[in-house]
Amino acid sequence: MSWLPSYNAIHFKSDLVAGLTVAILLIPQGMAYALIAGLPPIYGLYAALTPQIVYALLGTSRQLAVGPVAMDSLLVAAGLGALKIVEPTQYIQMAILLALLMGLIQILLGVLRMGFIVSFLSKPVINGFTSAAAIIIGISQLKHIIGISLTQSNQLQKVIKSLFLTTSPIHFNTLLIGIVSILLLVLIRKWNKKIPASLVVVSLSIVWVYIGNLHESGVAVVGEIPQGLPSFQLPLWDFTYVKSLFPTALTLALVAFMEAISVAKAIEEKHKDYVVNPNQELIALGTSNIIGSVFQSYPTTGGFSRTAVNDQAGAKTGIASLVTALLIAVILTFFTHWFYFLPKAVLAAIIMVAVANLIDFRFAIRLFKTRKDEFIILVLTFLFTLFLGITEGILLGILISLLLLVYRASKPHYAFLGRIGNTQYFKNIARFPDEVVHRGDLIILRYDAQLFFGNIDHFKQLVLSSIEKSPEKVRGFIINARSINYIDSTASEQLIDLIKTLQQSNIRVMVVGAIGPARDLIFKSKLIKVIRKNNLFITSGDAMDSFDGIVPKKSPLQKKLSRQNNK
Repeated sequence: MSWLPSYNAIHFKSDLVAGLTVAILLIPQGMAYALIAGLPPIYGLYAALTPQIVYALLGTSRQLAVGPVAMDSLLVAAGLGALKIVEPTQYIQMAILLALLMGLIQILLGVLRMGFIVSFLSKPVINGFTSAAAIIIGISQLKHIIGISLTQSNQLQKVIKSLFLTTSPIHFNTLLIGIVSILLLVLIRKWNKKIPASLVVVSLSIVWVYIGNLHESGVAVVGEIPQGLPSFQLPLWDFTYVKSLFPTALTLALVAFMEAISVAKAIEEKHKDYVVNPNQELIALGTSNIIGSVFQSYPTTGGFSRTAVNDQAGAKTGIASLVTALLIAVILTFFTHWFYFLPKAVLAAIIMVAVANLIDFRFAIRLFKTRKDEFIILVLTFLFTLFLGITEGILLGILISLLLLVYRASKPHYAFLGRIGNTQYFKNIARFPDEVVHRGDLIILRYDAQLFFGNIDHFKQLVLSSIEKSPEKVRGFIINARSINYIDSTASEQLIDLIKTLQQSNIRVMVVGAIGPARDLIFKSKLIKVIRKNNLFITSGDAMDSFDGIVPKKSPLQKKLSRQNNK
């Protein structure tokens, strides 16, 4: 609430316009996203009400618009679909319980200051997951566009199989409404983005169905929507259901946080008057979902499109979200009957057009040209999400991404160095073969990573193989430790054995450029007894001069570091 003391009438005018603009977008979107989750449309409006109010008071982003989103709605449908719930009332109760569990996990992560975990969701994983989810969301709405019943699944092959096996005929009027709605949404946005295309299409379709009595000919409409604000009701707590829903709740908590923090950070770059705090965002989003769940809301987070609209419309503070919530409360209280004749095909069209923008081919092409390994991660995440499921897709994508990280850490970049003439500059022999002086009796290895149990064998192999391949008898080995910031216990013990082996072969081992953390570990472990202080140097030039019997002149800094080493 740091914005409150300087709040003025100009800010309120901007917030009022932004709040009304987002509400116009959110009302049809909220109902549409509830359909994705397998819930009655009214629950999309419930999810757009309370969570927004709570986030406006607790969130650190002043433009983030919290409410139902396509991705989370699909995850809700996927998680609840796996439970094979038949009773509609029970399904709704489980969706609300999912919001409570998700909120509890997010608050716990926020209190433990675990906001950094979003870093493990790499861009290729997010892109592959989002693109596949967008396709699944679009396909899942096909049944509302063509007016036939299809299998509800988050696996593409099952939906396509159901489409080919169905014997139900396509409903012409429903298909016509769906196609016209998609065309209007696309054309209006291309013509003028300031026009609320969703609201225009919703209004026209309601008039079309009402005048033509199309609902009597089989066009599915939203129908009776309960009037009034959501009542206070504690979610049904059952440990059997909690256990079943926990994996989905954990996935939702992470994905929702990733969505919210990424768009919040993007918007923050345009505004220099506040800073987004990831840990506080977790607490704000978690509290929004917990309080939202007792007012019949299903899982929510910050939406990409609505936040962008909120920012473009001039939102200055969370007051804009309060204005949006107020207008939705008015609609729920007095005007839900307006949406009786709203065709479900129109809501499906809104969803399809919205998620089409989530598919990003440009990033995939760019990765293919520059980062083949990360392109493979993107493709695998995409395929896993598309054919195995939403939860499985993102979890497997994260796992593969972490495996690649471990593989890179186990075989990091390294370089064998050589001196350039008589200077104090040392360069990679492989990159500058003609500039450096080659020596067979002295080897210099720079290892660009920490030494730990996962890569110490790789390090030892490099050392031993370089000595074996040397055309001359090796008498000295310099370890350039400038990039080594940590040495774990496993690496330390094996390093001691390696150095002793080299010393037994009359090879002098020297360490140069060890930075503070690594130098501390060397002195606190048995390494210093094996290496000995007289073999620690600041530069490779000093080590080489010492090896050649030349006494170098020390600078004041070198003298100071030498005194520290002696201590």
